[in-house]
Amino acid sequence: MNADALVMANLRADFPGLLTSDGQPWHYLDSGATAQKPQAVIDATVRAMGADYATVHRGVYARSAEMTLAFEAARRKVARVIGGQESEVVFTRGATEAINLVAQTWGLANLKAGDRVLLSVLEHHSNIVPWQLLRDRIGIEIDVCPLTEDGRIDLDAAQEMLTAQHKLVAFAHVSNVLGSVLDVKRAGDLAHGVGAKLLVDGCQAVPRLAVDVGDLDCDFYAFSSHKLYGPTGIGALWVRPEILGAMPPWQGGGAMIDRVTFDKTTFAPAPQRFEAGTPAIIEAIGLGAAIDYVEAIGLDRIHAREAELVARTRTELQRLNDVRLFGPEDSAGIVSFELHGVHPHDLGTILDEENVAIRAGHHCAQPLMDHLGVPATARASFGLYNDESDIDALLVGIERTKRIFAT
Repeated sequence: MNADALVMANLRADFPGLLTSDGQPWHYLDSGATAQKPQAVIDATVRAMGADYATVHRGVYARSAEMTLAFEAARRKVARVIGGQESEVVFTRGATEAINLVAQTWGLANLKAGDRVLLSVLEHHSNIVPWQLLRDRIGIEIDVCPLTEDGRIDLDAAQEMLTAQHKLVAFAHVSNVLGSVLDVKRAGDLAHGVGAKLLVDGCQAVPRLAVDVGDLDCDFYAFSSHKLYGPTGIGALWVRPEILGAMPPWQGGGAMIDRVTFDKTTFAPAPQRFEAGTPAIIEAIGLGAAIDYVEAIGLDRIHAREAELVARTRTELQRLNDVRLFGPEDSAGIVSFELHGVHPHDLGTILDEENVAIRAGHHCAQPLMDHLGVPATARASFGLYNDESDIDALLVGIERTKRIFAT
């Protein structure tokens, strides 16, 4: 075992959730849905909820000031991990709310009937439904970019589809089903070439790839904390500063105001203008702790280790003539597959009896399931704590399932 592999293997001890109630290893292969939390994040949130707790931005007493500093430090960490500036980062409840925020603020202010938005076949529902709601409200049109044979967003097709009527391209950086990675820079060039903006759903990318929004040249970038080993209930939206500064507020009340009278309200500058009410203080501090944890390991190292695990998983599954694999060979941290004659829910249930946790279902990507011609897939998704033993347990569970179903 090389030094990097040894470091990664030793990380399992940092995650108390990787044991069953009787102390046995739990082979968690569902990080694409939500990641387990390291003890450092758990400790940070407990401390923030307990000994350090106070509100932020409003109190004149010392603990409130200290909590405000910690809260805004978390914003700086978010900006740092994606290569932006803290003034460009809006805290949201997650990527879903972030995309809805863009649709209901920038979208309402800048789109009109007849304008077009380009999505792709592999998008998560959270990057489809907000645009449908906007379509039904103001009459925009939605186009859908096809995929390449190996499950990538077909940017050659996108180039042919884009017109001057397109005002936004909204694509996933990494597919939550196929693990395919978008060439974001090229997507941005194509979008900007027709005067459109590029929104990137980075939920599956930020936990496993080094992201630099400046280098990617996108206009909006959204991700969720809980997939990055942080708490649920918080995420972030990065917006190009000149766009963010012109966006109108979305929700009203609390910290998003400057001055309120019954005749008129003026609003705080961005990003506070988009953060109505008491924020998710504890969750933000937990997210900051998660970023510290991940950066101490290194995203390049995490990606390299996950790539090794994906490669072995795909190789082992390809040896089984009753397994159909989906997505490209170099998928990022995610392997989706179908076991012939066994519904993914049945496979997931039997694997659970073997202390193996996978995802089974449509993964909030029903249009992609329709494209693949299946109602659901089984999905094994890796995190920085996974190792070869998890793959071994998965394979043992699949063999047991085959015996039960006599496939």
